[in-house]
Amino acid sequence: MSISKDGVLAALDGIASPDGLPLPSTGKLSDIVVADGKVFFSITVDASAVQAWEAIRERAQKAVSALPGVQSVLVALTAERTGGAGPGGRAAPPHPQAPRPRPGTPSGGPAAPSPAGIPGVAAIIAVASGKGGVGKSTTAVNLALALRELGLKVGILDADIYGPSMPKLLAIRERPQAIGGNRLRPIERFGMPVMSIGFLIEEETPMIWRGPMVMSALTQMLREVEWGALDVMVVDMPPGTGDAQLTMAQQVPLKGAVIVSTPQDLALIDARRGIAMFRRVNVPVLGIVENMSTFVCPQCGTRSDIFGHGGARREAERLGVPFLGEVPLDITIREKSDSGSPIVATAPDSEHAKCYRDIAMRVREGLATSGRPAPKIVIEA
Repeated sequence: MSISKDGVLAALDGIASPDGLPLPSTGKLSDIVVADGKVFFSITVDASAVQAWEAIRERAQKAVSALPGVQSVLVALTAERTGGAGPGGRAAPPHPQAPRPRPGTPSGGPAAPSPAGIPGVAAIIAVASGKGGVGKSTTAVNLALALRELGLKVGILDADIYGPSMPKLLAIRERPQAIGGNRLRPIERFGMPVMSIGFLIEEETPMIWRGPMVMSALTQMLREVEWGALDVMVVDMPPGTGDAQLTMAQQVPLKGAVIVSTPQDLALIDARRGIAMFRRVNVPVLGIVENMSTFVCPQCGTRSDIFGHGGARREAERLGVPFLGEVPLDITIREKSDSGSPIVATAPDSEHAKCYRDIAMRVREGLATSGRPAPKIVIEA
């Protein structure tokens, strides 16, 4: 039986808010996303009312879960603080995502416990960039495939909620199947399990979600997916240093991060921010990849450093992190990525596939020597 937004709203109409209004009439619901038995929406309330609304959120989730045809439901409670003083004239507590002072400072608390791992997954690495457009997702896919060629069991999680790339890069059109309740079976491609929010929604559906909704979706894709036994999970992160990165640092013990950048100064500025962010949350930086490193004309053989050359290597030396390698700007890599046929899988003997395998070998070496240090700061969800 197909599920409609109207059907979801009708189910929510029977749930009263703390002030007695039916939930759809409160103006606190986000757009409702319905796709292949999956339902997603959020409820936005003032931070001071979170406790009263949590019970409403739970009732909403149960009501929608009971609808015929619904396989899974994600309802996030988004809290907004109006600013200024809190109750009784006291200053409002810090934003829930703000880092607390380091232990040892006057207001520092005890060190945070290590985040729990994903059952069956030995190591999780993040492939990240400070800005978009540097080829991070293409690098993540080919790195995962190259690690698999080295004999490792590898899976891929697409953590970019707003701009998921895995459906295109791996030519995946099917939907994940539900397994016994709210757990999902990932899609298999090139011998690897893959999960992305893009598998659950239509390609042109905008994800107009606030931070807590993003964090809830990431948590579900991490912990409510049957990943099986993996040596490495490669996580394709969204660009920047926001909610997704903080969620990953909080929710799972990241073994390390790979930073992707082009050689140009503008991209390297943001790469520095990415490195600084991972260091601050005590995630080892496995190294930097220089993507679009140079261009060689296929007709005349002339080399052109369109985005410069060697900038990432120099930055790695300056910051004291490993330099993992260079990947050229080449039309074959682009064409194979657009067609869902990554070059490592479909042209394994090419020079470009060799570039990715060399990078994968250095990443594997980094994983062998990387140890997660004891947390120094606390970041709350």
